[in-house]
Amino acid sequence: MDTSPHLARAQWMSLLAQADPAELAVAMDAFAPPADTAWLRPAQTGLYMLRGRVGGTGPQFNFGEVTVTRCSVQVGERIGHAWVRGSQARHAELAAFADALMQDPEQAPQLRQQVLEPLRRSLDERREAASRRAAASKVEFFTVVRGE
Repeated sequence: MDTSPHLARAQWMSLLAQADPAELAVAMDAFAPPADTAWLRPAQTGLYMLRGRVGGTGPQFNFGEVTVTRCSVQVGERIGHAWVRGSQARHAELAAFADALMQDPEQAPQLRQQVLEPLRRSLDERREAASRRAAASKVEFFTVVRGE
């Protein structure tokens, strides 16, 4: 992960949002919410409009909608947020709780080792497997050029 605090936070929040919800739940079992935990925004599910650009740089267009769940929690003085794709409230809650704990310099190393690194390895394995499946279905097309 990057050493810049803002980039590092964006990276761990992205990892938590992309994590398999069941794997995140197992990884977070060791971290019980302290007594001073307050849910600022309980998990809420809604729709977001995805936008794209023609050719990546052309005019914008509405691509479609995606379901997202958001959540915010305060643990002591730290506030954790999460936005996850889908409608799994528990995934958003765990991700927000992990975000708040990661902001604590005393808990961050343990969380990085026990939660983030296993989730990163799992995500990398899933991406590699998807890449292998896609490569296996690759079709090469050859064209014959007519001489004129």
